[in-house]
Amino acid sequence: MEKERGPQAGVGAGAGVMEPLVLASGSPRRSEILRAVGWPFEAFAPDVDETLREGEAADVYVRRLAREKAGAVASTRLFGLVLGADTVVVVEGDILGKPRDTEDAARMLRRLSARTHEVLTGVALVRAETGNSVSGVARTRVRFGELSEEEIKNYVETGEPLDKAGAYAVQGRAAPFIEHIEGEYWNVVGLPVRLVYELARDFAKDGA
Repeated sequence: MEKERGPQAGVGAGAGVMEPLVLASGSPRRSEILRAVGWPFEAFAPDVDETLREGEAADVYVRRLAREKAGAVASTRLFGLVLGADTVVVVEGDILGKPRDTEDAARMLRRLSARTHEVLTGVALVRAETGNSVSGVARTRVRFGELSEEEIKNYVETGEPLDKAGAYAVQGRAAPFIEHIEGEYWNVVGLPVRLVYELARDFAKDGA
């Protein structure tokens, strides 16, 4: 995990590690994860341009988007600890986001077949009262078994891959395809709980 603190613009009122969050995301999976671990939150989906910049590395990209998402929601509030996150899949140096359509989903799954890829999630916390921020990137390695064209076709036809980074849901119908995971499981689902916890703990210690 890679962590980085942004400019400190004053001291806020950190209320502890499990302080209620404002989730800057419309992702049902991120909401489900926070509910599963008992972290109180409310969710607001930000309007952020997610275009990859020319020459932008995957870790820089996900960290930037996480900050922009959190910052966009924080700018609309008087108070609250805002959480932004963004996830991509990287295979052989190529970034796989969400597929454009079923053909793109099938193409991505062929790339993942019988290979190890990396899942990167950028996470950012921004305190609305002060603008103080902290961010980090979590990495998890995932190994796919070999997929047949029939398996790919059948999976794509379920519709599940179409709104997922890398065109698969580890917690869903793609689970039988996974041979090995090295790192945090929740990161592959879409939100690295441990990293969020560590960043929130750092914020609480610093009174930020």
